[in-house]
Amino acid sequence: MIRVLLADDHLLIREALVLLLETEDGIEVAADVGRGDEAVDRALALRPDVAVLDIDMPGLDGLAAAERLSRDLPGCRLVIVTAHGRPGNLRRAMAAGVRGFLGKDAPGAQLAEVIRQVAAGARYIDPQLAADALAAEECPLTPRELDTLRAAADGAPVSRIARALGLSEGTVRNYLSAAVTKLGVHNRHAAVNAARDLGWL
Repeated sequence: MIRVLLADDHLLIREALVLLLETEDGIEVAADVGRGDEAVDRALALRPDVAVLDIDMPGLDGLAAAERLSRDLPGCRLVIVTAHGRPGNLRRAMAAGVRGFLGKDAPGAQLAEVIRQVAAGARYIDPQLAADALAAEECPLTPRELDTLRAAADGAPVSRIARALGLSEGTVRNYLSAAVTKLGVHNRHAAVNAARDLGWL
């Protein structure tokens, strides 16, 4: 029996997936939660064989939850199910040790098959998402520019970003300006959104 933890913040989708998986032979839903931090806590307590995580969740997003579980519960296989199959998200998922990555538009029976595959040690990556990731351009931003954009994501003023990163305000402005220029947008807020959309943040 493959014990599965399911995490999705949309209750209707989560309940539908639970019902779907419970009709599958050899699969048992050990828990279902609506937040990424809850997914980590429940997985550490229940030690499921597979955790199926949505990317966009409160608390921790699915990718951050996957990173934590990969480190703290390496025996748990990880599957990402998302409506946002951005190439950057796929790269980050693979780096976090995710074994399965598929879109929410996949047939229900395919999710069950992916769970079986990853539980057996194989990988499954949606072929279209894999092709898109290979065709996608590499991130032009330096690690420091990305750090600065992350710190700016909640609208923090330059002074607070500078303190948080241990940089001068002028250096922070330079990094933000470089990111805006490289991404071809008009301001730092648009740069944050663009980098998120591409899966770089």
